[in-house]
Amino acid sequence: MAQSGPGTVEIFEDFIGLEDPVALTAVPRALGPFMVVGQGVAEADAGAPGLDSDGLSGVVRLTTTNETEHTTALQTHSAYDVALMGTIVAEARVRFADLDTKEAFMGFTDINIASDVPSLETDLLSAVTATLTPVASDYVGFYLSAELTDDEDWHGVYNGGTTTGVTASGNVDLSDDAVAGEWQVLRIEIDNNGTARWYVDGDLKQTTAGAVSTTVDLKFMIGVEAKSAAIESMDVDYISITANRDWTA
Repeated sequence: MAQSGPGTVEIFEDFIGLEDPVALTAVPRALGPFMVVGQGVAEADAGAPGLDSDGLSGVVRLTTTNETEHTTALQTHSAYDVALMGTIVAEARVRFADLDTKEAFMGFTDINIASDVPSLETDLLSAVTATLTPVASDYVGFYLSAELTDDEDWHGVYNGGTTTGVTASGNVDLSDDAVAGEWQVLRIEIDNNGTARWYVDGDLKQTTAGAVSTTVDLKFMIGVEAKSAAIESMDVDYISITANRDWTA
């Protein structure tokens, strides 16, 4: 039953003045409303520093360590239930300095962060040429991987709903390449029946009914992973998340 008070749960983070400097060792760490998590974030060259050059409007650079399958990500707690809180909307403006030897994800998942060291490949989803292999039981969002043949394209991935997660990458290829040095706005909407919609720069790219569970508690996550022994990064200008409040809690 609805109660009086704020009826929505909202996050809007512009990263003006916020950063997670490299060389910190605590895991996880706080950055505004998010936790900084990932395999390797305790290493001296990983974190989410703010940009003083080319960082107008507030930009943080998610930065991995130089080890294969090490990830740096921002994540919430398990705060989102699709059936109780939909329509849930998450949007982020992102940019890559280059598109080599990296993997990235933006969306929702139930990855267990009890160990504080999630990796995209070992905990979320792995990719080889044209095949996607689900690892997490539940996820929905944008995925890019240098391990895929179409290595610069965003893919609309999902798993855990009434519609079986696609393993052929071409079937969820959004036909919208990331371009080195250029910003893109990624937006995902999830209705309370599990239907999800993927938008890139305002254009609807994919709609999938039953893409995600309506009962599993989900976390928002955005992250980048190194696919070789080199430091990788993803710039984040802002993150916006809105959902209806669960008054039954």
